[in-house]
Amino acid sequence: MVLADLRAEGDELESWVVHLPETGWRTPTPAVGWTVAHQVAHLAWTDERALLSATDPDGFHAEAAALADGDPQQFVDDGAAAGAGLPVAELLSRWRSSRERLATVLAEVPVGAKLPWYGPPMSATSMATARIMETWAHAGDVADTLEIQRKPTARIRHVAHIGVRTRDFAYLVRGLAVPVEQFRIELTAPDGELWVWGPDDAAQRITGSAHDFCRLVTQRVHRDDTDLVPHQATSAL
Repeated sequence: MVLADLRAEGDELESWVVHLPETGWRTPTPAVGWTVAHQVAHLAWTDERALLSATDPDGFHAEAAALADGDPQQFVDDGAAAGAGLPVAELLSRWRSSRERLATVLAEVPVGAKLPWYGPPMSATSMATARIMETWAHAGDVADTLEIQRKPTARIRHVAHIGVRTRDFAYLVRGLAVPVEQFRIELTAPDGELWVWGPDDAAQRITGSAHDFCRLVTQRVHRDDTDLVPHQATSAL
């Protein structure tokens, strides 16, 4: 299911850009300094890093070690810029090839195996979920740029799931203390179904649309511009 959804996310974005003229690929997106070409190039570049992780862990570790003293954001930007400078047909072919091969390779990773990454190692399923999240987020930037009204699908459950699961990591990378208590997350799916994470009796709860939650956890919207509502349980007097 997760690999089929990964393919579907990539296919949807490709359907928007495959017939774009050169000027369309060079259109600026909401990410400062990034055009549509940069967005696609970044996805291709990241898929290639994931492929390296899955097929040559030692090579991945060596590359990561060589970059340990550098600026991670610059590393990412340089990868996007290099790809964006390619002829459009070459970039599109590179991205298509990398994402198709990645889905095939991840399907062959043994259950229980962990793949190295820039953060904690991940299972093949977690890697695919992370790729869905990033593909969905960058596709949103492209959709906004091209004024495409994207209809949310059930595939965003993967994005919401990783957003919930990485709560503690989000606190840690900001140097904040991780809350001891668990949160309850109740999100309304695109089809009206309720998606739930966390214990029923959690003192803190968040409700709202899954779509807005996904936009928030991928840093595509300010929390004040969402329909998400925080709830704090009060003690009975």
